[in-house]
Amino acid sequence: MALNLDQKKAVVAEVAEVAAVAHSAIAAEYIGLSVTDMTELRVKAREQGVYLRVVKNTLARRALEGTDFECMNDALVGPLVLAFSQDDPGAAARVISEFSKENDKLVVKLVSVGGKLLEAGDIKRLADMPTKDQAISLLMSVMKAPVEKLARTLNEVPGKLVRTVAAIREQKEAA
Repeated sequence: MALNLDQKKAVVAEVAEVAAVAHSAIAAEYIGLSVTDMTELRVKAREQGVYLRVVKNTLARRALEGTDFECMNDALVGPLVLAFSQDDPGAAARVISEFSKENDKLVVKLVSVGGKLLEAGDIKRLADMPTKDQAISLLMSVMKAPVEKLARTLNEVPGKLVRTVAAIREQKEAA
């Protein structure tokens, strides 16, 4: 079903609005995927906070103009599904890479982060990035380690004294 002009403008506006606030974008070719596979991909994307949309390339080019993902415009060729990470930069990469492991018909073509176009193979690095909560957890563990070591060191002094007194008591009881 062909879209009329108003519908096309609505699609462009919607994609442009999402692209303006997105952290990263992935474009993948979906030739050969069944409707149930695409539905499953959409469900997984929704669960992870990823905006997933199949858009005609001409409309996608117009929507991406003036955003960080304008670098993708020249490479938008063929039937592509666009995935935008809205909360976490690696969310779209995780969803697409996990799904492409199960379905070899979903092929990553473009990866863009922060206005830079990356190679399709870089999706693995982007997918392996920690989430915000994981990054905060790592930072807190690094910040907490010196304090814990100091507490253990300070606790060892009275502990050593107690063990020494106990050893002397046992020695006197044995004698």
